[in-house]
Amino acid sequence: MSDKDVSGTAERRFEVEAGADDRGRRLDQLLAAALPALSRSRLKALILEGRVACGGVVISEPSQRVKPGERFHVTVPPAAPAVPEAQAMPLEILFEDAHLIVIAKPAGLTVHPAPGNPDKTLVNALIAHCGASLSGIGGVARPGIVHRLDKDTSGVMVVAKTDVAHASLTAQFQSRSIERAYQGLVWGVPRPVAGRIEGAIGRSPRDRKKMAVLGRGGKTAATRYRVLRAFGRAASLVECRLETGRTHQIRVHMVHIGHPLVGDPTYGRARHRSAPDIPAAFRRIADGFRRQALHAAVLGFDHPADGRRLRFEAPMPSDFANLLKSLEEIEKAP
Repeated sequence: MSDKDVSGTAERRFEVEAGADDRGRRLDQLLAAALPALSRSRLKALILEGRVACGGVVISEPSQRVKPGERFHVTVPPAAPAVPEAQAMPLEILFEDAHLIVIAKPAGLTVHPAPGNPDKTLVNALIAHCGASLSGIGGVARPGIVHRLDKDTSGVMVVAKTDVAHASLTAQFQSRSIERAYQGLVWGVPRPVAGRIEGAIGRSPRDRKKMAVLGRGGKTAATRYRVLRAFGRAASLVECRLETGRTHQIRVHMVHIGHPLVGDPTYGRARHRSAPDIPAAFRRIADGFRRQALHAAVLGFDHPADGRRLRFEAPMPSDFANLLKSLEEIEKAP
């Protein structure tokens, strides 16, 4: 077994080779033994982020069993700042008390600092708004964050302001007692018009920046959907309710059944197979929508302090609402 630092830049790269005594060992255990400067939890996170590969294939499961002679390449991104800065930004607050804050996140806002997005995130804005009251149990880079929305997905989010609230909300997400309803515009019209999509989701073996439904490995994921309105055969507005909360879950599940979200820059390339009869005006309007047409409309949960059930709705943002209005007008046109 060997570990080798092959880069002196801010991004570090390591190579670890499994020896004869490592047969059947878990990948995260192998790496932790070979790279003592990195904790096992940190290495697990790197694997889940798609930063470990073997023979050019990205590995997505920390529990994968290794074989003698296999060489694993580990990429460690530059360290993020220890404590995000407070940056005052406007927030659309739906509810706030001493325990939590519920906001309507706009599209285009990243939730927490990460490589490529070091500041001007929701976390920076929350630190400025809430100050020292934010829970730190989720890690200093993500104070109070118990769930997230993709940068270009709008909608309702809850953030914990105390460790007790953080623990309670995290437990509710894990037990799947949280109500989460999304609205999305997809290419084509799903058949049946209501159903359940089940497929394990993990890092794509072909592109570590993308997620995919995997035949083997991945994490169990299930989404219930129903068509709210069809625009001919070209597109439809759907409601999706999450039974699990995997990265890009709705986006991946909808493309998996052949109906990618309109505007999705990562998963939306298959749109014309889903909707062969797209009027030119319709195509022009939809192709001009430069983000995935997805909105977290509803979030319901039990209050961490008194147990009362809370339910919040975030209004559809103007760009999404205007998109639907334009499609309605095209559909009505003679």
